[in-house]
Parts: sequence; C-alpha cells; structure tokens
Amino acid sequence: MALTTRRRALTTLGAAFAGAVALPAADALAGERRHGPRPLWRAHAHNDYEHPRPLFDALDHRFGSVEADIYLVGDQLLVAHDPEDLDPARTLESLYLDPLAARVRANRGSVYRGYRGSLQLLIDIKTEGSSTYLELDRHLRRYRHLFTTYAHGRVHRGPVTAVISGDRAARAPMEAQSVRRAFYDGRLADLGGQAPASFIPLISDNWTLNFTWRGVGAFPDAERQKLRGIIATAHQRGQRVRFWATPDLAGPARDALWSELLAADVDHLNTDDLAGLEAFLDARRAA
Repeated sequence: MALTTRRRALTTLGAAFAGAVALPAADALAGERRHGPRPLWRAHAHNDYEHPRPLFDALDHRFGSVEADIYLVGDQLLVAHDPEDLDPARTLESLYLDPLAARVRANRGSVYRGYRGSLQLLIDIKTEGSSTYLELDRHLRRYRHLFTTYAHGRVHRGPVTAVISGDRAARAPMEAQSVRRAFYDGRLADLGGQAPASFIPLISDNWTLNFTWRGVGAFPDAERQKLRGIIATAHQRGQRVRFWATPDLAGPARDALWSELLAADVDHLNTDDLAGLEAFLDARRAA
C-alpha cells in the first residue's frame, strides 16, 4: 500500500494517532511557503524533559512527538527520569500542559500553525500505574479542547494526543473508561490482539530485545523481514510503531539503522539528539 493511501486509511481508523495525515506534495510545499518548514511527524524526542528547554527545543526542531516521565507525588505530577531528580517546580503542567495550551491558542487550534497534525505527548508513568493514571486523567480534563478524546466508541482528534506508557497497571482504569483523553502505548505482545487502535494506537518496544543488528554491517535478511512484518501488521490495524534503545550516537551505524527504519515505514524514530534527527530527516527528504 502506498504511503499516502496508508495514511488515509489510518485517518479512517482513528487518525488522531497518525501524527499527521500525509498531504499531496503540492499542498505540503504551499504550506511551507505560508507557514514555514513542515513538522517532522516521525521525530520522537526521547527523554524530552532533559533538554535545556523541555518541549520548546523539540518544537524548535519541528518534532511531532515528545516524551515525559512522570511521578505522582501527593496530587502533583512531577517530571523527572529518576526519583532523586524530582523538583516540585517541574510539573507536567508547567513544562508541557500549560505551554501546549498557550501555543495552541496562539496558533488558532494547532501546535504547528497551518498544519493539522496532532502532536503526540507520550507520558511514561514511573509510579504505580493505576493511581497515577487516575490523577493524570483529572489533570488532562482541565484542558478542554486540547487533547484527542475517546468518547463512547468514537475518537475526536485534538491538537495534542496523549499516549500513556510506563507502568502497565494504567491499562485497567483506562479500559474501564467510556470517555478518556489519553490512549495506551502497547508492546509487541499486543500486536494483533483484541484491543483496537482506538485504545492502542501505538506499539512501542525495545529494539535490542527484538533485533541483534545495531547498524554495523548488513541488516540480516531475516531481521529485515521480521521488522517489515511487524510494521505491516500494525498498519493494517491502524496502529503506529516506535522502537526505543536504538543507537543514538552520531555516526554511520545510527544512520544505517535509521535508514532501515524509514525504509520499513516505522512511524517514529527515537532520539535524544534533536538536531541530528532533524538533519537526517531533512536530508532524506531532499534526496
């Protein structure tokens, strides 16, 4: 299936999760002339909160997906990688929710002015999943019209789509909701399961636990076929795919692996090197 055709199919299946609907080339170029360079919807800012300017550095590099780890402390959702780094001033609201709401207001309903895609906010729960998610849900409800919402069997796309990762205990309270403002980050074990894309729009997993290749030498044919089979299965169900723990040091190995991921139509490339992935994707597009 051609890429544009597949993206249209994803729209039908709940396209809030595709990041952006592919536009015809002429429309995309016209958009760039009116609004500036188009967003890099495949680019995922892993551990985004560790950058000097959380969220804003990723947006300056046109990323379509950002990741924040959260801890529930009292009724506050604090953003940090490790417990010893917790700071009461670094809340999910102050670093992500409030800035995104302000930006969407300023951009007339979009994270990127003039582009209809939904920014993915991947929220990785580090404390007990059920209680943390329920508090997170209360926080998300304060931001009316900001988030993609599932309501009584239908998905209503917003400028930001929250996807919940981390502690697996978040799944039960999410599945019990008839209305929610977040979606679940599945694993390869969920691929082909009963949960639809309206609940699990994203399949994420550890590259090193599923593939031996690290970008050095030839990609083994069996692993290339395995990768493409994963992508085909996910895309048939309207789901997107991301791998973490891929090589992230600048050099030929990283470029080789990223190139194979693009060739297989993986939906998100994972990095802490914002400028490096931006340059890589821009160069591939120009080519």
